[in-house]
Amino acid sequence: MCDTLNERQGQGTKTVPVQEAVGTVLAHDITEMRPGEFKGRAFKKGHVIREEDVCHLLRLGKEHLYVLHVSADEMHEDDAAYAIAQALMGEGVAIKGEPKEGKISIIAERNGLLKINTDALLAFNMLGDVMCATLHNNTVVRKGQDVAGTRAIPLVVKKKVVEEAVRIGEKVRSSEFGVRSEAINPRSEMNKPTGVISVKELRKPRAGIVITGNEVYHGRIKDAFAPVITKKIEEYGGEIVGMYYAPDDEKHIEDRLRELVKAGADLLITTGGMSVDPDDVTRFAIGNLGATDLTYGSAVLPGAMVLVGYLQKTDDRRQMTEDRGEDKKRRRWEDEKSSLTTSQPLNFPTSEPIPILGIPACGMYHKITIFDLILPRVLAGEKIGRRELAELGHGGLCLNCKECGYPVCPFGKL
Repeated sequence: MCDTLNERQGQGTKTVPVQEAVGTVLAHDITEMRPGEFKGRAFKKGHVIREEDVCHLLRLGKEHLYVLHVSADEMHEDDAAYAIAQALMGEGVAIKGEPKEGKISIIAERNGLLKINTDALLAFNMLGDVMCATLHNNTVVRKGQDVAGTRAIPLVVKKKVVEEAVRIGEKVRSSEFGVRSEAINPRSEMNKPTGVISVKELRKPRAGIVITGNEVYHGRIKDAFAPVITKKIEEYGGEIVGMYYAPDDEKHIEDRLRELVKAGADLLITTGGMSVDPDDVTRFAIGNLGATDLTYGSAVLPGAMVLVGYLQKTDDRRQMTEDRGEDKKRRRWEDEKSSLTTSQPLNFPTSEPIPILGIPACGMYHKITIFDLILPRVLAGEKIGRRELAELGHGGLCLNCKECGYPVCPFGKL
């Protein structure tokens, strides 16, 4: 046996020739690759080398094996993998099985929206000797789906590196790294970060839809919006509580929206009437309804003329401005409350504000639009505002492929 330290490995390991390894215990997994046939673990950590294993190992190119001497300030790759995986994980995710070749897979524990704290992930990967690769932030995932993989890169890693990785996870849970999207209700626990990697549960919406446009209302053309929107709502387990057609008339549209709220809608969707033509009055009707935090326009094609807003209870809006103590918002409340009190009060089906999504005409012609990017985030309880819509500009250009492969494509990926 060689008694010299393996300087290339650099972690206090010693080597032993394969022919002299019979009876020794493997300190790490050994991978085998047969092109087009197999890639995986040929020998598992802890395997006792037998005479018949020697030729197999030589075929794998293994002339020597490592004998580990893990010091007090070091960790084996498997132990480190468990520690860093636990540090990265938030709610809605779990470890898949045991480490394989030093890697641990993290899977979705439920259907939902994958949330990655990208700032924290970057800090983690900057440590060196540890790594984590994930799916894109805001990806809709299914229970059991792989969402991330993490490992210690060397066979033996310094404990201080693992400890720093764990601290990054703790900082996320204490909100030190923060979150980019504000919850609809600032007092809600839904938006509290639970880990670098987490899966938010999506609520099942009760959607109310108003399809606008004189051409549809008067039967000049056949509506194409209803089946598109209905299908997308039902894909998330939601239901349509009501659907109305309305001409290009502010009061008519506003009245239909009010009826949908009274019918129990907790998500309002309008289609059409979002451009700059004189007849396009849908967004003004939404404003007349009393919606706040209105954001018109996004950095996405198709979907530049989208509108997002929130309909809140009068008492909730007053409390929000008082709690935040911001004079500007309090003045805005004073300006807006007169318009609210002139209309008949609404009986809200939920204590949370009701999101309102104004979808432009592109939603009728394109399979995937801005609607598909923001709907799951709305259902996860996130507040979509100017920043969120602006961030989508990076990756927000649809390639209009002949065969749409979404979501396996770059559209909407941050």
